[in-house]
Amino acid sequence: MKNKELKILLSAPRGFCAGVERAIEIVEKSIQKYGAPVYVRHEIVHNKFVVDDLKNKGAIFVEELEEIEDKSRPVIFSAHGVPKKIPNDAENYNMTYVDATCPLVSKVHREAENLHKAGYHLVLIGHQNHPEVVGTMGQLPKGSIDLIQNEDDAKKYITENKKISYVTQTTLSVDDTKDIIKILKDKFPNIKEPAKDDICYATTNRQMAVKNIAKQCDLFFIIGSRNSSNSVRLVEVAKKSGCLNSQLIHSQSEIPFDLIENSNTIGISSGASAPEILVDNFINELKNRYTVSIDEVEIIKEDVVFKIPKKLN
Repeated sequence: MKNKELKILLSAPRGFCAGVERAIEIVEKSIQKYGAPVYVRHEIVHNKFVVDDLKNKGAIFVEELEEIEDKSRPVIFSAHGVPKKIPNDAENYNMTYVDATCPLVSKVHREAENLHKAGYHLVLIGHQNHPEVVGTMGQLPKGSIDLIQNEDDAKKYITENKKISYVTQTTLSVDDTKDIIKILKDKFPNIKEPAKDDICYATTNRQMAVKNIAKQCDLFFIIGSRNSSNSVRLVEVAKKSGCLNSQLIHSQSEIPFDLIENSNTIGISSGASAPEILVDNFINELKNRYTVSIDEVEIIKEDVVFKIPKKLN
């Protein structure tokens, strides 16, 4: 019986960003070019559905190059980027490799290297052990870049270096970093900031879109994986922006129909590594139970496209 009416505010832009689309295309094109299997170091993007789909097509996922038994097969580096050591190791193994690092992450890598060359000591604002952070810190010699995860870290941070600069993890929000940056600027008035904001356009756009509708929603669902930094941030953004009942819907999630029963308007968005089919499936589950009306609220059109490496064309 579908008597309950449910209004869905569908946040746009949402879902795949250009870096994720490019990374997935790189794996698919590599399988077409080299045949199966191709190896991928670390999950190409943080989404189980995407990873499983690529496994079915012939990708084998490993955490380290040492695990690859047949070193004559190509290996792809994930969209999050890798430390400098990894391509060097691949070359020592005589392996063919394709780098699917998001160009926006590569930009931060180059920025970090240039600052280091110019004599700056670096601070990276980000989350420990996130592959992007591991990759960015791995661009520089040990000891020349320090990680700051939160305001406490920033308050306690001390350095003897006169010239310091900061870069940030691309998938954090502007809100996540602004208080940390303020503390650093107060402590180190001469700290050099990035030439251009490191926060990626897609992270910013998805968060602005969620902020835009959160207040109107009784419940907010973000479709994405638990290890997807930008998806987890979107849940926090929805909560901070006026919808306290916000949660992540991941591959093991049960849909909380008890909460939906008591809601009239629900917001839906998805992280930058979540395919649109997962949003469609979620909405279809709701349509099976309720009379649903959908209003897609778009705040900005995205037209960013990143080219894939020439060797795959």
